[in-house]
Amino acid sequence: MLLRGSGQHFGIDYDLQSIHGAQEDRIPHASELLAYADAFHAGDTAALDAARAALHAAIGDAALVDAAGIAGIFDAVVRVADATGTPLEDYKVEVSEDIRKELGINDFPSAREV
Repeated sequence: MLLRGSGQHFGIDYDLQSIHGAQEDRIPHASELLAYADAFHAGDTAALDAARAALHAAIGDAALVDAAGIAGIFDAVVRVADATGTPLEDYKVEVSEDIRKELGINDFPSAREV
């Protein structure tokens, strides 16, 4: 929501579909970052260990810590919202319809019908 809104405000068109595949030409180390994020959310310890090692080799200590922090906070925020039953605010339903569809968010098991 915020990325799209700020993009519209500043006249920037973001390619939101790029999150569904590696974009090495646009995001350095995208393949390693995506593999890490996928392994993190899959809960497969062996895959996460391998992805973490590959990401560390690609971006180093400090950036790996940043990536882990970002993955952790996004995971925590979603879990808190799901655990408390926090619904999508009514005013966000209409304005987020296209982005939820484009990103496949409505297909997530935790997504409520909006």
